[in-house]
Amino acid sequence: MIQSKILIVDDESSILKLLRTVLHKEGFLFIDTAKTGEQAILACQSTKYDLILLDVMLPKQSGFEICPWLRKTTDAPILFLTARMGDFDKLTGFAVGGDDYITKPFNPLEVIARVRAHLRRYHNTSTIPNMNRIHTFRTFQVDEYAGELRVHDLSVDCPAQVFQLLLFLCQNPNRVFSKKQLYEHVWGEQSFSDDNTIMVHIHRIRERIEPNPSEPVYLITARGLGYKLIRESND
Repeated sequence: MIQSKILIVDDESSILKLLRTVLHKEGFLFIDTAKTGEQAILACQSTKYDLILLDVMLPKQSGFEICPWLRKTTDAPILFLTARMGDFDKLTGFAVGGDDYITKPFNPLEVIARVRAHLRRYHNTSTIPNMNRIHTFRTFQVDEYAGELRVHDLSVDCPAQVFQLLLFLCQNPNRVFSKKQLYEHVWGEQSFSDDNTIMVHIHRIRERIEPNPSEPVYLITARGLGYKLIRESND
């Protein structure tokens, strides 16, 4: 039995039943469901979830609209369920606080793979032993144990997957990683690599740590190769 608590938000009863059945078969027994954004927000206020599956096309308020509200109460990975396949919709999902997306109609095996990958990364980040693992740069710090980003000594909100990508780069400063390598290391599923996912999360990191995100001095692009986080010897 897997102890992780999962919230599924979808207004289609058939989807809720399918996902509950698939997850139960894989050992996930702590599963709650909601059919509206309001129900999802109330659920997150009363229960600490480890992962949320969030449909985009909800009645009254869309998944994109309620995601920022959910982010006020949880840093758990949020995976959007969507029938939309355009890049703009995918980028919107990341911009409002989502960590990944699953396109309908979906393969149940893909859902399980993504859920397991995100839970693995989420729990690894939140259960790192206290070994004084604080990565200090000139203007910001990343605390592995506390799961906290501080910029100019002020705590900055950082969604789980954004924090995990930043943490991986902090653990490997001055090294260039391709988009594919970053996806494999942080998301953990080679077959689902997506350039847009990396690009959006890189942008979200820059918004938090860079003095001027449009002219990065820490998280820079190695043209044609990938990205690297610069750490000078006097940082």
